[in-house]
Order: sequence, then structure tokens, then C-alpha cells
Amino acid sequence: MPVRLPPPTERASRILLEGIVDYAGLFPPASLDIPKAVRNFAHYRAGGTGWMLGRFICPASRLDAFSTSAEPLLPRDAGAIPWRLSVTGTGDVQADLAAIAAFNERHRVCFEECGAKVDAYEMKVTSVQEIVLLHEQLPASLEVYFEVPLDATVDVLVQAIASTGRRAKMRTGGTVADAFPPAAAIVRFLRALVTHDVVAKATAGLHHPLCGAYRLTYEPDAATARMFGMLNVLLAAAVIAKGGSDEDALLLLNESNAASIEFNDLHVAWHGPDGIITISRALLQQVRERMLVSIGSCSFTEPVDENRALGWI
Repeated sequence: MPVRLPPPTERASRILLEGIVDYAGLFPPASLDIPKAVRNFAHYRAGGTGWMLGRFICPASRLDAFSTSAEPLLPRDAGAIPWRLSVTGTGDVQADLAAIAAFNERHRVCFEECGAKVDAYEMKVTSVQEIVLLHEQLPASLEVYFEVPLDATVDVLVQAIASTGRRAKMRTGGTVADAFPPAAAIVRFLRALVTHDVVAKATAGLHHPLCGAYRLTYEPDAATARMFGMLNVLLAAAVIAKGGSDEDALLLLNESNAASIEFNDLHVAWHGPDGIITISRALLQQVRERMLVSIGSCSFTEPVDENRALGWI
């Protein structure tokens, strides 16, 4: 989604975090019920850090239940900004499109006004042929994210996505340690985005600003694993967009020392092992508009609270 360029008096971190969190409270490890997730979204949207909130992520199969819970909370005033949703596919594209159309019609207040709108769709793909076939079935008006495996096929698949004008998606974690890809695989994905000029989103395991060892679920006895940080991924993307090396991007992806990252009104500076890399506001804006537009997270409070604790918001 478009990112508003803040005035120069705001920290450069604002550019990176504007509308960054697509709220996925229905998904693990939060796995909330729909009424609770909907209430959370309404609360976050109205709060002082609502500017960090993006879309609500909802499975196509649960749109009716979402409507029932959200109905009394949706904006009704003329000119109000509607809730925006991204739907995850069931595997039955035609059924998903019918559910999306019914949802959008139900929540359309009048010809130009609506309380909620599904305007994005997410699905997994594993081949060029699948990308081409799905592209032909999906309306041009829908913002489509094709989730690709982070393996040796990633460049070919991202190139195929580029040929359709659609968007890419990478999964960076999960609720088990084996769900986290190698850092080099993330860098390879980011490099493919720049090479083929493709916009993307990331999801899973990015609740925290910086990488580190975190609990995999919210259970008291949950195992821990090293997770990637939201800011690590965004800044690694910026290094690649700046023309930096994959080696620098890897180092930044694994950076866990908050003191090495400095935000001010003009730029962000990373104090790496080989010197300082400075990333301008303009480049940060480019990264958010043309590389990584959002990050799916089942928690909104964790990224907000932890970024605040670090002094970055």
C-alpha cells in the first residue's frame, strides 16, 4: 500500500514502520478467535500507533464470520477510511473470488463508500506454470501476492511474477525451529526483488524489531529459536536496493545489537564490522513502496512495544 512520506522532522524509522504490520491474529502462534482478533484490530486502528497498522489477514473461508463480528465496529461515516483486508486462499480460486465479491458487496455502504474491503489476495505457488495460470484467473483489480518457496527456484519464480505484474511473498518463520529459512535464502529473495523490480511482503516469525532468540509460541514452556527481526529484513532490503553486497545484507540480517543501528531525522546508519552504511530517507521510502510493503504478524503489540522500548518510535 502507498506509504505517506513524513515531514523531515520525523525520524527515518517512521518511513520503515508506516502501515508495516498486516495483522494476522487469527494465525499461529496467536490463533485468536475471530471476535477477539476483530476487537484487537479495531482497538489498534484507533490507537496512537494505528499508523503502523496495515491490513487484517483473513482466510477466505472465514470471511462470513469476520463480517458478523466486525459489523458493529466498522466505520460508517461518509469519507471514513474502510478496514482493508487481505484474504489467504483455500486452494479453490473461484470459491475464494466468490467469497471476496460477496464480502465486498455486503460491506459497500454506497457506490463509493464502504466499511470494509478485501483488496488483496495471498496464495502459495511452486512453479512458473502455476503463476501464469493463476494470474489469468484473477482480476487485475485485486492485489495478488504469490508466496514462493525460498529455495533455488526463487529467482525464476520472482521473474515469472514480474512478467504478470503481480507481487511476491516470502515466509520467514513459523512455530517450529525448522520453519525458519537460512539467512542466505532471505537475501536471495530480496536480491530477486531488486533484479526483477517486484514488490513483495514478508510473513511469519517477524514479531520483533531485531533478530534474537525468542519463544516460538506463547506457551509458558515453549521452545526458543533464533528469529529474524522486522527491522533486520527491511534494512537488509535497503542495503541491496542501495547497491550493497549480499555479504553486507547477510551481516545486517543477523545484526542483534540495537546500538549499532542509529535513526535520526535524515537517515538510518548501520555501524557494521566494515564501517558505517547510511541509508537515506528517500531510499527507505523506495524500499517500502517498491520492495517490502508489509509484514504479516499475529501480534501488533510486540513490534509496537519493542520498537518503542528501543526508542525507534
